[in-house]
Amino acid sequence: MYFLGIGGIGMSALARYFHSRGVRVCGYDRIPTSLTDSLQQEGMEIHFTEDRQLIPDDTELVVYTPAIPVNSLLFAHLAGTHIPMKKRAEIIGMIGAGLPTIAIAGTHGKTTICCMLAHIFMVANMPFEGLMGGIATNYNTNYLSIAGARWMLVEADEYDRSFLHLNPEMALITSIDADHLDIYGSENKLRDSFVEFTQNIKPQGLLLIKEGIDIPVRHQARQYTYHLQKHSDFYASEYTLKDGQFFVNMAGHIQINTFRMGLSGRHNIENAIAAAALASFAGVESKDIQHGLSSFMGVKRRFEVCFRHPETTYIDDYAHHPEELKACIEAVRELFPGKKITGIFQPHLFSRTRDLASGFANSLAMLDELILLDIYPAREEPIPGINAAWLLEQIPLSNKSMVSKEQLVRVLERKNTEILITLGAGDIDKLVSPIREMLEKKLL
Repeated sequence: MYFLGIGGIGMSALARYFHSRGVRVCGYDRIPTSLTDSLQQEGMEIHFTEDRQLIPDDTELVVYTPAIPVNSLLFAHLAGTHIPMKKRAEIIGMIGAGLPTIAIAGTHGKTTICCMLAHIFMVANMPFEGLMGGIATNYNTNYLSIAGARWMLVEADEYDRSFLHLNPEMALITSIDADHLDIYGSENKLRDSFVEFTQNIKPQGLLLIKEGIDIPVRHQARQYTYHLQKHSDFYASEYTLKDGQFFVNMAGHIQINTFRMGLSGRHNIENAIAAAALASFAGVESKDIQHGLSSFMGVKRRFEVCFRHPETTYIDDYAHHPEELKACIEAVRELFPGKKITGIFQPHLFSRTRDLASGFANSLAMLDELILLDIYPAREEPIPGINAAWLLEQIPLSNKSMVSKEQLVRVLERKNTEILITLGAGDIDKLVSPIREMLEKKLL
């Protein structure tokens, strides 16, 4: 199999799935990363130049991601051959057709919940196949399995309507906030896609949905709700913050007495409730769910504490939507009351910056200091008039500035930061190690 865009987080999980089954896996990506390094160390063959001579002659199937432009040299070449080409989502749907599938959907939270649930299954020794959209810290991978799988666990990605390839036994919807409007055109069409997703649930299956999400659900599956506080089918009857850690009681259709959460942030308590509910429906005992949630160490780039010192704490987070930024900053405020919060944000996509500018302005204004990087274009061409300077003007914050990626570490070195957060889904992750090394050198 040949993966076009093998370094993507979803593509790499699928590559690992097939590699574990003895398939020869090869692929291309634009640049080497720590993830492609890991895939190569595991025995996969990857090249980083658009040279069609490097595609193996005996390739039987090409898997591609929408992130690869159709006019790219390799895509155009492969499209002109006899080799079958399928989107990643199609392949996941084909795999899932042979196993009862748990599909985790929503514009926020799905990666954390997916990794939480996979960890609970590992703790409970529940046979499964798990394709996650993030690197689970406990295992340093985005693919987990236990032989003799009874369940397929996947993220149901709304981008490009990918999740409509799935026919799950169980489905979760965490949120439906305006996003990917470059694909959908309007929030109503995004909602329609989620409605269509619920119609794909198997008749004997079930839908778990966050209390308060208002979409017409037209299917025969059972429906349950969850929420952090509101009385619903699954909720937290009590939670307290002590010494930077949450202690939680879960109630409703599942009873779990006080346990210590492995993660910070109220939004992660709600994620844990969703994961616990799905695990319970899958047949996992409460004691294993409790153990799993207590021992879960998180997901890379999801509220990941990268440096801790009495003077400075540095956190890295993937937040790239206004609601995600808000949840992250609120969690930091709760954990570090009275501390000055400096946030470094890299906007992701010109279209998202344009469409959600008002939300970004409001969320970023919650910081004490903002350092804004240029927009990460990903798959897009620039949009006239839409740039980081344009966004910066709209943010009602006095302590704000724009800095280039090349200058950032030097700028930070001159600052006395109390709480530092890097935020964004582009290539800001490449700055994490240099920032951490600078802080270590400066403070240790």
